[in-house]
Amino acid sequence: MPIEIPAAEGTAEALVARPSTVTGPVPGVIFYMDAFGLRPRIQEMAQRIANWGYVVLAPNVFYREGSVAELAPVGDMSTQEGREAAGKAAFPRVARLTPDKAMPDIEAWLSALAGLDGVALGPVGTTGYCMGARLAVRTANSHPDVMAACGGFHGGGLATDQPDSPHIGLSKARSRFVFGHADHDRSMAPDAVARLGAALKDAGLEASNEIYAGAPHGYTMADTSAFHPEATERHFQELQALLDRTLKG
Repeated sequence: MPIEIPAAEGTAEALVARPSTVTGPVPGVIFYMDAFGLRPRIQEMAQRIANWGYVVLAPNVFYREGSVAELAPVGDMSTQEGREAAGKAAFPRVARLTPDKAMPDIEAWLSALAGLDGVALGPVGTTGYCMGARLAVRTANSHPDVMAACGGFHGGGLATDQPDSPHIGLSKARSRFVFGHADHDRSMAPDAVARLGAALKDAGLEASNEIYAGAPHGYTMADTSAFHPEATERHFQELQALLDRTLKG
């Protein structure tokens, strides 16, 4: 179900997925999309998570750049050429979504999730993909009072040498974390995975920080050439275990 959210610098569209069978208030989850934006694959993934017993909100974090329809990928991303062409259009938007823009929006996403019908009072979870993993970590870092679970899958730039790197804020987080990194990922090389792991350990956080062997960057996205079914299913299993343990007790 599409909705509109008053965000920091305008109105943002978002997708909402609800459980197909569970009734009554259930925990909420924020789903941060990849660089290619809100589209049927994101709806499918959000609905699968919702069917575990959650209300899932997936905002268009690129609302400053245009509507969901205007930013939708053009062409067939299931080919390498098509995916690369879509990337050339999408990646500049990623660079422009700087932390100073993303952080005020996080307040809007959390407020919108809390205001949805059927969302239970209590801890919240988040999951993010590619650049969305950075947003998920920033959400967990900035709202330790409500964020109990954070997943990040084929994320990039999670632990860099820049002063605004997401991993630096982990000392403020209280979530449990699950990371499933792509193999041979230039945006999250082994030294960055190790740096992230060290930050999680130093913060005393319960976390899984694994490289999925053979899985390319973008492995969960079934509408692209990067899709890796086995890694995708592993990610769903680990994410469900995380959410169920932290949000359902």
